Amino acid sequence: MRNGREIVNVNAGPSLDDLAQACADAMWKEDDASSGLGMKIVEIGAGRATLTMTVQPHMVNGQRIAHGGFIFTLADSAFAFACNSHNQKSVAAQGNITFIKPGKLGDLLVATAREISRSGRSGIYDVRVTAGDEVIAEFRGHSRSIPGTWLPESDIKQKTFEGPQHGHGKSESEGK
Repeated sequence: MRNGREIVNVNAGPSLDDLAQACADAMWKEDDASSGLGMKIVEIGAGRATLTMTVQPHMVNGQRIAHGGFIFTLADSAFAFACNSHNQKSVAAQGNITFIKPGKLGDLLVATAREISRSGRSGIYDVRVTAGDEVIAEFRGHSRSIPGTWLPESDIKQKTFEGPQHGHGKSESEGK
């Protein structure tokens, strides 16, 4: 504050969470797999993402519980949005999951991804999948950066992007 006025740097770039949301918007436009399975983005931030998916009848196996492949896919999608949140395109190098409890038909599954480490071209992300208050799976993914960005550098400098535009979620500005 100077002379009772707030000082604002109009040349400042976007916040990291704004950048993460804009990257998610760009990525979502191309992600037919996640949207086709009914996933929704609930929260995006720098190095983190939360996605949901309801277990549908075509997602249960012969034991009438959620097929592990669908649980893995939800966790993998949350991992993908978290590791692509820095405007550097990244892909999975490896991922593994431990199933703890079964998901059931009609359950709303919530996958919450968080960045553990990012150095050079490599990253490590943990994803917890829950149904209500129950943890049903834990996933760890290793990412590898590839050439390309989600947003042109000129858009970032000019801050020409906005928040969610596709009705798939919202950003909650949380600090790390």
